[in-house]
Amino acid sequence: MDIAQIRTFIAVYETGSFLAAAERVNVTQSTVSIRIKNLENQIGSPLFERNKQGATPTAAGRQFLKHAVALSRIWDQARLEVGIGEEQETMVRLGAQVSLWDGFLLNLLPWMRAHAPEVAVRTETGNAPDLIRNLADNSLDIAVMYRPEQRPGFKVRQILDEELILVSSTEPGQDAFAQDYVYVNWGPEFQSDHALNFPDMEVPRVSLDVGTLGIGYLLNTPASGYFPKRTAAPLVRNGRLRIVEGAPHFTYPAYMVYGEALDETLVSLILAGLDDIRNALPELTGVSDSGKV
Repeated sequence: MDIAQIRTFIAVYETGSFLAAAERVNVTQSTVSIRIKNLENQIGSPLFERNKQGATPTAAGRQFLKHAVALSRIWDQARLEVGIGEEQETMVRLGAQVSLWDGFLLNLLPWMRAHAPEVAVRTETGNAPDLIRNLADNSLDIAVMYRPEQRPGFKVRQILDEELILVSSTEPGQDAFAQDYVYVNWGPEFQSDHALNFPDMEVPRVSLDVGTLGIGYLLNTPASGYFPKRTAAPLVRNGRLRIVEGAPHFTYPAYMVYGEALDETLVSLILAGLDDIRNALPELTGVSDSGKV
């Protein structure tokens, strides 16, 4: 089966048109027709109904879509893994929630380059359910997240205690909640703790679900919000933000999740790198890498 046929099928399915699919995959419309016809001959069933409005997937086409997407993803993975540089001996595929990259996991990339140049690293971001799903289908080797889903065949290691603090870009003496308080969604545990500590708070005018990226809002607009100490502390030190005195702090653990079959030498290497990075950041609370969950 030709991967070009698979990607052409996906393009037709998503655009609903042979002409639009041809533009997407950068071939002629007749080439698209030939590829789809060959694919239908191989599968033994028509995948699209052609009409003046375009191309409508048949029941077989709708069923085949999930397999086509999986085949395309596997092909991309294979190209990445086989195509690692001559200097690299292996590859680790590392995924994490976006807030854990900023100010923490990004530091692992230069550490790996310095301490393990023979290991190529491929990264991605995602929410916890997607990361767990990618671990399960073997498109990821390691995932880092706040709330891991316990599954058979996975190992879970706590790597970090994430402390959330209330910081503000408003003038000292101003009520952090009376101005422009920003509610950042740090997950269900934070939602519960926030509601318990601020039961009378009105619904904030601004709510964000972009993790540490939301701190940029405070830097451009006088406002307040909860953010990880590791991200906020450097901005507090240089005077761009201030810690709101008397406000409660919230602490949540972060974990590294990986399959039991992953090479323990590679696991130990990654944990050593995370230890070095954590110890180099005074804002982080230390967690022993021997701690298992």
